Amino acid sequence: MNIKKALFAMSICIMAAGCGNPSQNASEDGFVDSVTEALQNNGKINADNMKWTRTPAASEVKGDTITVTTAPHTDLWQRTYYHFRNDNAPVLQMETSEKYFSFVVKTDFTQSHHRFDQCGIVMYMDSENWLKGSVEYENEEFQHLGSVVTNGGYSDWATTAIGADVKTMWYRFSRRGDDFCIECSTNGKDFSQMRICHMHAASDRISFGIYACSPEDSSFTAVFTDMKITECMWKAHDGQQPDEEC
Repeated sequence: MNIKKALFAMSICIMAAGCGNPSQNASEDGFVDSVTEALQNNGKINADNMKWTRTPAASEVKGDTITVTTAPHTDLWQRTYYHFRNDNAPVLQMETSEKYFSFVVKTDFTQSHHRFDQCGIVMYMDSENWLKGSVEYENEEFQHLGSVVTNGGYSDWATTAIGADVKTMWYRFSRRGDDFCIECSTNGKDFSQMRICHMHAASDRISFGIYACSPEDSSFTAVFTDMKITECMWKAHDGQQPDEEC
């Protein structure tokens, strides 16, 4: 009789564990809002919530450090100027429905050595709607610090030349509703604006994170550290007031 009671009690415990309350930030479809969770944890990002859209040649998550080794001939680009469509770069992202936040990460691309080797931040919705900010290696004299915004299947590229001796770069990606801002910094404290844009496909839930790729016959290992989420550091405009229809 005592054995039966013990087994019954065990079965109740197992049922209770299996029907426990889901995570505060988890929805019925398993969606976990990584921004909400991070803001509740002093900005710390849970890398377990990040998911690959195409895996790299190799990768490792160790503490707050993520290393990504690229495969040759991997890239993101759609149509404009070059008249080709490349959509095979590895992308590691988290999801959120939060409308106001900033994401910060430090990139180390010391090993980049071939034309167009690159790594940085990304918001990849699908093949025809995404943005990225990165440093692309060009040669032993200079690199391209730039951003690409792709809306509706056409990419545009804004860039400036920086010295080839730059081997690390911080990025800050901010969201205000359906509008986005990419900033960069060499010291993680003083950020400069790279790009402001609107994303037509980003009306609610978005995916964002990090990426690295090697468009030509090359491979290198990029290192990502110091990832965190903060309140939105891209403040509302304090000048001319918005038009009513906007």
